[in-house]
Amino acid sequence: MSRSSIVRVVLTLNLLLVSNTWADDSVRVKDARGQWVELPASAERIVALAPNIVENFYSAGAGDKLIAAVSYSDYPEQAKQLPEIGNYKAVNYESLLLLNPDLIVAWGSGNGDQMINKLEDLGFTVFVSESHTLEDIAVNVKRFGTLAGTSDYADKSAGEWLERLNQIQLSHKDLDSVSVFYQVWNEPLQTLNGDHLISDVIETCGGRNIFADALVLAPKISIESVLDRDPRVIIASGMGEGRPDWLDAWEAYPRINAVKEGNLFHVPPDIIQRHTFRVLDGMEMVCDHLNNARMKVDAGATAKNGL
Repeated sequence: MSRSSIVRVVLTLNLLLVSNTWADDSVRVKDARGQWVELPASAERIVALAPNIVENFYSAGAGDKLIAAVSYSDYPEQAKQLPEIGNYKAVNYESLLLLNPDLIVAWGSGNGDQMINKLEDLGFTVFVSESHTLEDIAVNVKRFGTLAGTSDYADKSAGEWLERLNQIQLSHKDLDSVSVFYQVWNEPLQTLNGDHLISDVIETCGGRNIFADALVLAPKISIESVLDRDPRVIIASGMGEGRPDWLDAWEAYPRINAVKEGNLFHVPPDIIQRHTFRVLDGMEMVCDHLNNARMKVDAGATAKNGL
């Protein structure tokens, strides 16, 4: 074999080795759109475009890979130190170009197609995340672990969380159904339909979302429609940790079962509306509220029967 032939063989072997190394380190994960997102190696510089995404990266053991986030990314405590590049509806594209992230993780229903398409047009690699069911949260944490190279931590974290979820599901199986109106806001009056994860929370606790059949994810509704569906429980979120004043405005409608039976409840939005591991804290509150409503019905039936 000539010297030139030997050189060609060596170069070919080296190229194969480089190619195999790249293939071994590469990352390929399907996102919420059903699209495969590919990276030459696990992401080291990640931008998260929703507070729930930030929180889930920490749950995946990859919080230190985040280099920027949007406003209200305030959990865990370390997340407050991340530079802000806008909010979930509008980001600073120039700042993103300067940051030069390996990966941008977007919230499908929150950020919207227009922002996601713009980011991809600018050349960014975008992974779209979404959670429609409780199990989807664990799936996303695992996916984030794969993207960031922290799969061992993420898989363990997700597994422990799923065990806790399973325990709650089993303890609330086959309970009497309770009709629930979940109120996101008062002006305009707004709720969530059956495609939203909170509907899954309500059903897990043995409840029935009275607006599960709404055509859009977060419909604006009328007071009359709530009165017509006559929920036994009203659960409100609002904006902060405290109970919103407008929840008690339902006292003006004493014929609703929720008002007659004193079932106007509050669950802080951060632990029920963010699609993160903390949703189980919110779900336990929802389950407790529905159990209280059931006990009132049972107590009323007992009193009626003179027992």
